Amino acid sequence: MISKENAEHYVWGDSCDGWYLVNRQDMLIIHEKMPPDTRETRHFHSVSRQFFFVLQGVLTMELEGEKHEINAQQGLEIAPGLKHQARNDSGYPVEFLVISHPTPRGDRTDL
Repeated sequence: MISKENAEHYVWGDSCDGWYLVNRQDMLIIHEKMPPDTRETRHFHSVSRQFFFVLQGVLTMELEGEKHEINAQQGLEIAPGLKHQARNDSGYPVEFLVISHPTPRGDRTDL
C-alpha cells in the first residue's frame, strides 16, 4: 500500500514537494504540491507521455503557448514533443498527480 505519508519524498524547484507513488522505468506516478506563485522550468519530453490530474486547487498549464487552468478533479494529457510548463498562479497551494509513461527520466529538454 502506498500513500503520500509513506512514499519517498523529494523537493524540486522553488520549495515544491513530490512523492513517488510508482517509480518504475515503464511508468512514473508522482503526487506533487506547489505553493502559491511557483512554477517549473518550461520543457518537453521526446518519448514520455504525461497526464496531470488536479486533486486540490488550480494548476495553470502552459501548453504550446496556450494557457489552461485545470481545476480540482480535472486533468490534462500532454503528448510527447509538446512544450509545457506547470505553474501555480493562485494564492493557494495546488496538489496534483503526474502520470508519465514511460518515465521522463533522461527524456527532458529544458527550454
